[in-house]
Amino acid sequence: MIKAPHLSLGAIFAAPAIVAVLSLTGLVAALIGDGAWDVVGWLGLGASVAVPAWALVARRHR
Repeated sequence: MIKAPHLSLGAIFAAPAIVAVLSLTGLVAALIGDGAWDVVGWLGLGASVAVPAWALVARRHR
């Protein structure tokens, strides 16, 4: 059996925390206003979809 490398809590939860902050920023920006805020909202919410999709693709190519 292959042993998994020991990771700290910070290393484990860093990526999910970043995705959560991007999602929250996107939601708040979408509620605040129009124009540039809409772009920030799309980018923030799009990141919460793009990151897991990228992780799935990267994992399948290993």
